[in-house]
Amino acid sequence: MRRARRTNRELASTYPDAHCELDFTTPLELLIATVLSAQTTDKRVNLTTPELFARYPDAAAYAAADREDLEDILRPTGFFRAKAQSVIGIGQALVERYDGQVPRSLDDLVTLPGVGRKTANVVLGNAFGVPGLTVDTHFGRLVRRLGWTTEEDPVKVETEVGELIEKREWTMLSHRLIFHGRRVCFARRPACGACTIAQLCPSSGVGETDPVVAAGMVKTD
Repeated sequence: MRRARRTNRELASTYPDAHCELDFTTPLELLIATVLSAQTTDKRVNLTTPELFARYPDAAAYAAADREDLEDILRPTGFFRAKAQSVIGIGQALVERYDGQVPRSLDDLVTLPGVGRKTANVVLGNAFGVPGLTVDTHFGRLVRRLGWTTEEDPVKVETEVGELIEKREWTMLSHRLIFHGRRVCFARRPACGACTIAQLCPSSGVGETDPVVAAGMVKTD
């Protein structure tokens, strides 16, 4: 626990600007953007959502959306037919069960089409200020490399990491780990020689250890 919390503090120092990289202004926009981010990049989603949000400003608009029009907008994000189905279903569920508003509880959010715990925790943490751990690919890979868990199942990972880190830190820890995974701790060849938490990581050395080479691998955006 002490090592995990120290690692979180080091990551906070390394990434003081860590944040949700999906563009949004309302809980509904964040919910939709997060659903669209499956199997694509946040950058790709952010290029798609301005038109989407302008065309569909509320849950009722999504509920009544023309499927073909919606699919055309979502096409660049991949899996656009399934995503359009989820988005329309979310709009309908919100209108029918929640007066068109995004619910503020995990139990309610995960009943929406295409919404799992990861998406629910993104919305809770970033739209409503309710602490949550976002166990995506980067998060899971990093916490296993850090030795915080050996679990593969996202729910078990969420539970074990939640026992190590103070609840108030959960949302920001998620951002910091995701930032670190995208910029330094890559899946195939992490830049260990440029890692600020290398001394706290039992997997340090599995990637590039030369400081100069590693520094050249680091992504800055």
